[in-house]
Amino acid sequence: MSQEMRFFVIIVMVSLVTYFLKMVPSVFVSKLRITGFWQRFFDLIPYTALTALVFPGIFYCLGNENLYVAYAGSAVAVACSFVKLPAAAVVIIAVIAVYLLLVAFPA
Repeated sequence: MSQEMRFFVIIVMVSLVTYFLKMVPSVFVSKLRITGFWQRFFDLIPYTALTALVFPGIFYCLGNENLYVAYAGSAVAVACSFVKLPAAAVVIIAVIAVYLLLVAFPA
């Protein structure tokens, strides 16, 4: 079996396993009755997972020499979200704040 064929077989197998693992719970869980607390808990899991994956990257995307700029940018984003701005506005304002701080305080 060639190397390309092995990679293809691996990709197909991983795809099937992933599909199976996502399909089985959706078939069985859709028939369960869930109370309000648990429904809210399960609804918030995607946001929690996304936050856990993205949050560390906020501090290390600029490198170690610009760590304080990253802290300030994340503080601006948190402040904008507390004011209940739309998510797109929070991102745009935080990016502009980081850019201005990088221009004002180059490493």
